[in-house]
Amino acid sequence: MKSVNVSFKSINDVKDFVNIVNRYEFEVDLSSGRYVVDAKSIMGIFSLDLSKPIKMDIHSDDCESLLNEIKKFIV
Repeated sequence: MKSVNVSFKSINDVKDFVNIVNRYEFEVDLSSGRYVVDAKSIMGIFSLDLSKPIKMDIHSDDCESLLNEIKKFIV
């Protein structure tokens, strides 16, 4: 498992992020405080506080291609 922090500046950032993450088979979670949502769910992401960085947990050891695709969101 790998963890990084991500941040979104606009609605389009969230949409682009969800489209990228959905191409991968493994599970990806986002957590903010005590809330954890599926990173493949656009509605779940919008239920989080997007004003600060969000912790992303990738449930795979082979996730370098995903990390390269989402590098603009990583803080």
